[in-house]
Amino acid sequence: MQSLWNDQEAATFGTDLLGQRVYTSRLLGRNSALVLHGGGNTSVKVTEQDFFGDPVNLCYVKGSGWDLATIERAGFSPVRMEALVKMSKLATMSDEDMVLQQRAAMTNPNAPAASIVYGKRVIIVPYVMPGFILAKTIADLIAGRDLRQEGIQGMVLLKHGLFTFDDDARKSYELHIEMVTMAEDYLAKKGAQAATAPATEDLMALAKLRQAVSKRRGFPQIARLNASPEAVGYANLASVADFGTRGPLTPDHSIRTKRAPAFIGADLDASVQQYADDYAAYFQRHASGQTMLDAAPRFAIWPNQGVVSFGDTLKDAKIVADIAESTAATVQLGESAGGWQPLPEKDIFEIEYWDLEQAKLRKGPARKVHQGKVALVTGCAAGIGFAIAESLAEQGAQVVGLDIDKDIPDIMKKIGGIGIVVNLTEDKPVQDAIDFTVREFGGIDIVVSNAGIFPKNDALDVMAQTDWDRTLLINLTSHQKLMNKVIPFVKQGIDASIIFVGSRNFKAPGPGASAYSCSKAALTQLCRVAALELAPHKIRVNIVHPDAVFDTKLWTPEALQKSATRYGMTIEEYKTKNLMKVEIKSKDIGNMVSAMASPLFAKVTGAQIPVDGGNDRVI
Repeated sequence: MQSLWNDQEAATFGTDLLGQRVYTSRLLGRNSALVLHGGGNTSVKVTEQDFFGDPVNLCYVKGSGWDLATIERAGFSPVRMEALVKMSKLATMSDEDMVLQQRAAMTNPNAPAASIVYGKRVIIVPYVMPGFILAKTIADLIAGRDLRQEGIQGMVLLKHGLFTFDDDARKSYELHIEMVTMAEDYLAKKGAQAATAPATEDLMALAKLRQAVSKRRGFPQIARLNASPEAVGYANLASVADFGTRGPLTPDHSIRTKRAPAFIGADLDASVQQYADDYAAYFQRHASGQTMLDAAPRFAIWPNQGVVSFGDTLKDAKIVADIAESTAATVQLGESAGGWQPLPEKDIFEIEYWDLEQAKLRKGPARKVHQGKVALVTGCAAGIGFAIAESLAEQGAQVVGLDIDKDIPDIMKKIGGIGIVVNLTEDKPVQDAIDFTVREFGGIDIVVSNAGIFPKNDALDVMAQTDWDRTLLINLTSHQKLMNKVIPFVKQGIDASIIFVGSRNFKAPGPGASAYSCSKAALTQLCRVAALELAPHKIRVNIVHPDAVFDTKLWTPEALQKSATRYGMTIEEYKTKNLMKVEIKSKDIGNMVSAMASPLFAKVTGAQIPVDGGNDRVI
């Protein structure tokens, strides 16, 4: 393992002790082999003047909720050493009292809560649960000792991690790198190495597995499949169902991953059910008044496929994926080097159900309507399509947008989605985009079929045949092609919904718009047939009919003025010429589509919803 220290970069953080501690913390956080999301702990002791100008000895501790990879000065909590030393001399203390007293001893009450671990060629500390008892154990171990004279430079907290320390920030960091390298060298001499194997991709099975886990969790889950040669090699190891499910590397991981992953056999549903039964039994063995959490796995070992991680959001799933990857790499090395053994499950249970850790998860934002769902939206580079994608993303959906516009990747980035350049009239690119979506997120729950064009207005006797053919191809046939390829995956979706974007023209056509009006009428009929076919699968299929949406690329200022003049109106009058005298905007359509995909429309299918402010011809 290499040191990442850079003198020029270090200087940008300041030469004071805290600034250098911030820098070395970031160096540790950059390397996922050392620190995973939200983990790790660093601190530095300094003497500063308090508000009244009096000197005070402080311990700046990495604050709870901060990630070492991005921590700032504000992420360190200044705690009075005097109070910490007093606490270390107490015989007992509850975790809640410790947190309270730490908060009381902080010189900046607005700083984050201090993380709860003290940190020392090395003292071995037997496993102790985090909190006051761990701090007390370490305090007793070092009481009355001159660690510097003894040559002690680090401390291994079994099942927790490694601490190294020095008066100099760089030396403390590089001691850490040195000791980790020693461990790497030891494993290499033991001949431990990771197995590799090619994957056998089965995207439909992935979607089914995601559906089973989501149902068990009670909410839609994003599923991330790691099908790398290393992940598949690990999943294919003969005894991985045993050693791979013994427990986490460190008990803190159980907050994110539960005690163990699932092992997936030939029957996906039975494997998830078996995991749930085993988890319930584990809870019953150790519970003492707690309420059982959901019994869904957070990641799964899947022979021939790899390792699958699940999360309420893409961020959550990625965090679990990183922990799962680290766990797979480490436990197989440990097993081959002499045997991998986690903590007893009782100790893991105490961490998984530890109030202080559970409180961190409860502090998250309220769940959004479409959180954990995967939405596929076509024709979303601008106008109504973009507004739909944006509304779905705002309500928590992971959006994949398909459009022929070459800028669609950058456009979708604006809403945290993924854009793919696709000609929706071509079979293979459409199938490739669907496969990508399932491979990336585990399945598809919402499909919004919006792509379309409005050709120039020509009467039937002068219309070019190519205009008619192209309009029907894009406005109708491309939607049928999409349905043909996407429905098998939507059948494995969670609270699945398909929504078409039609037009007022299907009921109230205008002269010179035969191709557009006929294509939207046929699209409405396609929606109705799909609703009939998919109702037995509990998939809702509805269509929204916008009218007079003027904030799109189609309606240039010149086009608006021309149309308003034809009606003898001002532009503002023309924009609000519906019965309610309101302007219809793209975002109105987007919000309606998002609502139609939500539980508000849970028992509605085959419906045709106008969003037009009231059109007398339609009514």
